[in-house]
Amino acid sequence: MAQRKYNFALGEYYHVYNRGTDKRAIFLDDSDYDRFQLLLHLTNTTQRINVRDFLVEHANPFSVEMDDSLVAIGAYCLMPNHYHILATPLVEDGLSLFMQKLSTGYSMYFNKKNSRSGSLFEGKFKSQYVDEDKYLKYLFSYIHLNPIKLIQPDWRESGIRNLTQTQKYLDSYKYSSYQDMRGVGRKEKVIIMQDQFPKYFEDVAQAKEEIDHWLSLGKT
Repeated sequence: MAQRKYNFALGEYYHVYNRGTDKRAIFLDDSDYDRFQLLLHLTNTTQRINVRDFLVEHANPFSVEMDDSLVAIGAYCLMPNHYHILATPLVEDGLSLFMQKLSTGYSMYFNKKNSRSGSLFEGKFKSQYVDEDKYLKYLFSYIHLNPIKLIQPDWRESGIRNLTQTQKYLDSYKYSSYQDMRGVGRKEKVIIMQDQFPKYFEDVAQAKEEIDHWLSLGKT
């Protein structure tokens, strides 16, 4: 897979996303989501990692600290046919290299598992430069509220029909960093490096209040 030729500047923030080719599902079951989350951790290093050998050697790969990180991830969300990642590069060309390793590693896993070949993703990953502090803060809510579309596709146009049910659904959604933002202890929390992002929220209660604000508006 060719590396994306783009200058992602150190100390700047980017909203990175992509979806399956022809809008196809890229996560078919829990094990697919789990593998992608694992790769968010294992591929975030300048070192070469053989994932298969790594899994044999370590009962809990998330417990292994990865040295020489390429990027810091502030938030992410996995959806059936696409993903969102908020990241900042920590080394030169770090974001491009990380996305190359992540996309290649997951595509190889998915194609082998499903006896398929060819591109899994819709071309190279897309990115949006986050040029305003207000927008960066907003993205933490935007990314984490994506799963609502799975239970109410029209929520942005029509508003939330059942706020309590929606909040419970978000609280239980395992395939994003929302639970990490809420202070829930889980092994995947090592994916996130909040210390590399502005401290918008003093505690988990304030983080929840921010997300609930956008949720109550019924749109993002």
